[in-house]
Amino acid sequence: MYAAVGIALLITLALTLLRAALGPTVFDRAQAANTVGTCALILLALIGFLTGRPEFLDLAIVYGLLNVIGTIAVLKYFRHGNLGEASEENQ
Repeated sequence: MYAAVGIALLITLALTLLRAALGPTVFDRAQAANTVGTCALILLALIGFLTGRPEFLDLAIVYGLLNVIGTIAVLKYFRHGNLGEASEENQ
């Protein structure tokens, strides 16, 4: 059963990479990158479970948080053009 889950995740990764390559907008590509990060998180947790190493789950949680923060930062950059300064709308 775990092998089936691993294969399904690898197929999902392949389809997501196809979406990233063919995505018509930058937001499609950003969503694909976020999905790749989520699939990697699940694979990391699965490998940790199968090998009996619970610290992999901690790594997966940290990776998930970095994935969310990175996606938000990239989308903010593409929308406003910078990350450090306040946008013109907020001033």
